Amino acid sequence: MKIKELIGPWSFYRRTLMIAVPVMVQNLITNFVALIDNIMVGQVGTEQMSGVAIVNQILFVFNLAVFGSLSGAGIFCAQLFGKRDYEGVRSTFRFKLLTVFGIVALGTGILLVFGEDLIRMYLHDTEKGIDPELTFQCAKDYMRIMLVGLLPFALESAYSGTLREGGIALPPMIAGIAAVITNTLLNYLLIFGIGIFPELGVRGAAYATVISRFVQAAIVIVWTHANKSKLPYMEGLYRSFKIPSELAKRITIKGLIPLTANECCWAAGVAMLAQCYSYRGIDVVAAQNIASTTVNLFNVMFIAFGSGVSVVIGQLLGANDLEGAKKGAPRLLAFAAAICIVVGTVMASLSGLFPQAYKTTDDVRELASAFIFISAVLMPVHGILHSSYFILRSGGKTLITFLFDSCFSWGVSVPLAYCLSRFTSLDIVTIYLAVQSAEAIKLVIGLILIKKGVWLSNIVGDKKLS
Repeated sequence: MKIKELIGPWSFYRRTLMIAVPVMVQNLITNFVALIDNIMVGQVGTEQMSGVAIVNQILFVFNLAVFGSLSGAGIFCAQLFGKRDYEGVRSTFRFKLLTVFGIVALGTGILLVFGEDLIRMYLHDTEKGIDPELTFQCAKDYMRIMLVGLLPFALESAYSGTLREGGIALPPMIAGIAAVITNTLLNYLLIFGIGIFPELGVRGAAYATVISRFVQAAIVIVWTHANKSKLPYMEGLYRSFKIPSELAKRITIKGLIPLTANECCWAAGVAMLAQCYSYRGIDVVAAQNIASTTVNLFNVMFIAFGSGVSVVIGQLLGANDLEGAKKGAPRLLAFAAAICIVVGTVMASLSGLFPQAYKTTDDVRELASAFIFISAVLMPVHGILHSSYFILRSGGKTLITFLFDSCFSWGVSVPLAYCLSRFTSLDIVTIYLAVQSAEAIKLVIGLILIKKGVWLSNIVGDKKLS
């Protein structure tokens, strides 16, 4: 492919960025606040910071289960918006709501019964002066409170996702900004006990997060129902929860089952990777927590861009503009690569700065800096992979994305991390580099699949599914 074919008209990029930029702003603020929150908890102690990190790693699996279930229906939503089938969008929205209610019930039950056992999987004794039992107690206290926030998180995700799939990204962004302001303020007041507020430590951080999630959900839900005139699919949404059987079947087979399974398996793989790294000591858990919070701050650029890619490609496919989608895909991948080269360079140059803000040991700071630098160097790989995943998924090729994502994680990344952490004398930084570099294999596979055009498919057809 010629270089000029990788550059599209500004109008094409503008369409993508109209979705991506609000998501980018929201995620940037959210992750910046997460960094500040992390630093606040880190000021209390390394055990407290590690306990919160362990729970967040476990909850990450739940979050991705919600994301995966909504993504399955979201593929159909984007294509239905593309052909202006609002009755179909309404039915798909109902499908989303029923699904997330089920996931919240299941997730809460699992965490109530097995939560403590899951936490202990990450606790390995260390000679670095970090107390495993104190870490466990902090994690347990944090998890109990965080369970209350699962439902508002899931509802907000369903509403915001549908708005974005229809090309409306501003209200979710405003709600996200309000939530992070609430979270930051309450974190400061409740973690340290400022003024009349009690000093609650990690429990204060949990309360702040839960309250902010209710605030975020309330803003998005209220705005959506107050603007029904702009949103045709909202009329009569709750009059019934009847969903056409053909649509429900296609969403379940094409989207819900493979994408929920994929996100759960992939998230579980990420959690297992963290568990493999933690075998080398709790100091590694603390360092990973610092690094991941920092890396997430920079990753919002290509992650948000992926949201734009998903909507634009999905709508082109739904409108039967397969040629436009085929030309647009490599242009979007090239744009994602350019973003990541610039952002990755900045992150690499700042890799030693962020860990200095934490009240922890020098060993933890050095490990965190190394993890951040490695992530920065490999950011272009991860950025292109992220957009490739959304392009494949937009055409309904969810089985391929399952093989591409989860099977690789459990077939390559996890076994590699497990063996290197337990059966070699390699230091943790080398192990981390080896595991992250293996993602380049996926990059090659992803580009081949995109070029072959296996994803070029209109899964909603010309006939209305409502």
